[in-house]
Amino acid sequence: MTGIYPAAAAASVALLAASAGAFAPAAYPGRSTCASTRPVGVPGSFSCSSTTSLGVIATSEFDPRNLQPLEPWSEQSGVQKVEGLELYSEDGTDWQYITTVDIPTGTTIMYIPAEMCLSSSRVAQELNAVSNGGVQAAVDQLNKIGGQNSVADFMLFVKLLAEYEAGENSPYFPWIDSLPRLYFNSVSMTDFCYECLPPLVFSLSRLERVKFDNFRQVLGKVDIVSDYVKNNQEVLKWAFNAVYTRAYADKDGQGSDVTITPLGDYFNHGTETEIEVYFDEGGNAMVYTTRDVPANSPLRISYGCPTNPSFLFARYGFLDESSPATFCKMMDIPKTPENVNMGMDFSKMLFYHDTGDISQEVMDVVLYAKVLDKLKSSPENDGYKQAFYDAHMNGDENTKAMIAEQFRYETLTEIKRHVDTFLESLEALERKSYGKDMNEHPRLPLILRHNEFVKETFMKVQSNLAAAGVGQMEYA
Repeated sequence: MTGIYPAAAAASVALLAASAGAFAPAAYPGRSTCASTRPVGVPGSFSCSSTTSLGVIATSEFDPRNLQPLEPWSEQSGVQKVEGLELYSEDGTDWQYITTVDIPTGTTIMYIPAEMCLSSSRVAQELNAVSNGGVQAAVDQLNKIGGQNSVADFMLFVKLLAEYEAGENSPYFPWIDSLPRLYFNSVSMTDFCYECLPPLVFSLSRLERVKFDNFRQVLGKVDIVSDYVKNNQEVLKWAFNAVYTRAYADKDGQGSDVTITPLGDYFNHGTETEIEVYFDEGGNAMVYTTRDVPANSPLRISYGCPTNPSFLFARYGFLDESSPATFCKMMDIPKTPENVNMGMDFSKMLFYHDTGDISQEVMDVVLYAKVLDKLKSSPENDGYKQAFYDAHMNGDENTKAMIAEQFRYETLTEIKRHVDTFLESLEALERKSYGKDMNEHPRLPLILRHNEFVKETFMKVQSNLAAAGVGQMEYA
């Protein structure tokens, strides 16, 4: 567990593992007898999931979540939790785990048996076992159209659709019925919402939308999902959003799998986190604390880089206003190996929200890729760009600082030009929203909040540059 896994935590895992039973959900009214004859977690034939099951799980954005059966079901399915963990919601829509007791660092607070975890590799085996080649044909087509990096997520997408069709016959029914219906991420946005997005968020959102379009395109080949579901846009968006907002990837011990851990997916994101997830060799999931957590505190995990709130907004549909910084939004710099070596990265080229400070990577990349690149060729100017790059790569701080100081004003002027232009574009995006019906575009208020958060950051940078006397003077 990333070097913070003390003996006490190891002992608690052993106790939890010893007491956890296999994934054997309780019987629910209306579950057909065929559900008990199929492999755990594998959808049965459609003769077992009658058409009356369809619609049992309401997926309309306006339908409420059903959380009441969730924890009794999870306990009977082998999930183990420490005392004091409670599901909490401020608005009745967004639910998360908090602790009502003090929890020391290194404590395993939740155990989820492997049989209950939806790992993409195991799901792929299960789906292919009940398919007559349709699932593999869909994967082959997904690879052909450039979706090879989304295959694991596609398997979970198909799995969720199959379990949706099973309705109350699904062993996952109480968990599925507890999932959100209303999302604010890119796949849920209207076309007009896209018109109000700044360039970076627009680009990230389009990537998410392309994934969804690819899934929908290849789903036609899948032979274990009915045509009714394949043609139900509401259900497809719901399943896609559930997978992409609840699946873990790249967690310790997980390997190359993408995994959804029912109940373990009820931890919210935080810039400052309290927990992490670990998968043991058997695929069991353990949630453990990475710091001392006082009573009545949220238990949060990281969904992604805290200095890239635009990604979190596009993928998950929320604005992380605790984010300390945001990418500087310079989208016109080519991603060459040299620029990357200089620090070109969303997580490094930052403007800081509270202070308006500019990261060193912004200064370095702008100087190298813009200022020095624009210098007119002359005996005096030739060689500066290569010398700056060599000094950076070789750790020659004196030479690097000397060149940076010589062109400091030009570098800051280039940054100010970008900041001024970007702020003007944000104003134009805001004007587009005037008079729009928020009921028709319910994601628009969140988009405007995101744009305002970015605007606040850029205005602080602009103010600092103006205070430093940086203007619009052109340079040779």
